[in-house]
Amino acid sequence: MKSPGKYFFIPPVFIALIFAACNSTYTPKPRGYFKINLPAHQYQVFDRPGFPYTFEYPVYAKISQDSTYFEEQPENPYWINIDVPDYGGRIYISYNRIGGKARYKVKNAKGEYVDSIGVNRFDKLLNGSYTLSYKHSYKASSIEDSVFRTANGIDGIFFRIGGNTATANQFLVSDSVKHFLRGALYFDATPNEDSLRPVNNFLKEDLKHLVNTLKWRD
Repeated sequence: MKSPGKYFFIPPVFIALIFAACNSTYTPKPRGYFKINLPAHQYQVFDRPGFPYTFEYPVYAKISQDSTYFEEQPENPYWINIDVPDYGGRIYISYNRIGGKARYKVKNAKGEYVDSIGVNRFDKLLNGSYTLSYKHSYKASSIEDSVFRTANGIDGIFFRIGGNTATANQFLVSDSVKHFLRGALYFDATPNEDSLRPVNNFLKEDLKHLVNTLKWRD
């Protein structure tokens, strides 16, 4: 004699759920990132003796002397870094005195690049700043530049670079006669516009505060 078969009872609600799952459309969740706790914006004054400029910078940042600015060598001791170690950010600040001596790379008869001494002209410094900003154009989804004048009467241009680029925010300020200063915010991380957006937007406000509090020393 055959043993009786075993039967299992499946509640109707489970059957309904199975059919609903088979017929539903799967929607992937967007990629998430860790929440970043950002401090309140607070500032301190950079007013080092002998420097041709002063400004306010974040209390959660520290300033160090710069030895290089990417491909360029500092022409004077007024090139500095503003580091924000908690977020892996660095603001590179370079300063040139218009009319002062400048060191350029020129190609000689052998095709080699050698140092050459010239004069800092405003138009050359301006064009050089645009070149540095637009060198990211091959990765950028957009590049916007906006002209401004601060309450201290200083003119400048702010660059906003969209996309997965190494830098999203740069600026230059000048009186077109004596002083020329530019800055660029970089991160020690793989460029990712989405993941860096909160910190980029946060430090962008610090860049604006720096520019708006900048003063020249004649």
